[in-house]
Amino acid sequence: MSEQASYPLPEGNIGLTGPVEKPEAGTLPLRGDLAHIALAGRFLAAHYVVPLCRRIGANDVSLKLVMREDAEDGATIDAGSMVEVLDTAGSWAWVACGPKGPSGYLKTDSLAPEVAASDNAA
Repeated sequence: MSEQASYPLPEGNIGLTGPVEKPEAGTLPLRGDLAHIALAGRFLAAHYVVPLCRRIGANDVSLKLVMREDAEDGATIDAGSMVEVLDTAGSWAWVACGPKGPSGYLKTDSLAPEVAASDNAA
């Protein structure tokens, strides 16, 4: 079951004025092709996404800076922590801990199983 984000989303006309610096990998949830919706108006990306909230499974997980097993590790996320899934590709997910990061890649089997709404009905 999805949970609601606890930060404001941009409203009205969104535009960029002036130069912007690209953040380091593993920090803000921003790639050239995709960015967290809360970054619209501050950073330019081809697409913005409203993330899906999910929990990390039973084990802590180290985020990867790129989508490869042998990639450099970024932040470590504790088991049971909430993350925001921004994109998936095969067995990988690009996630963030909110619009301020950290962000990175993890294997989708690192996420706790989703609970269907019908599973919560009594």
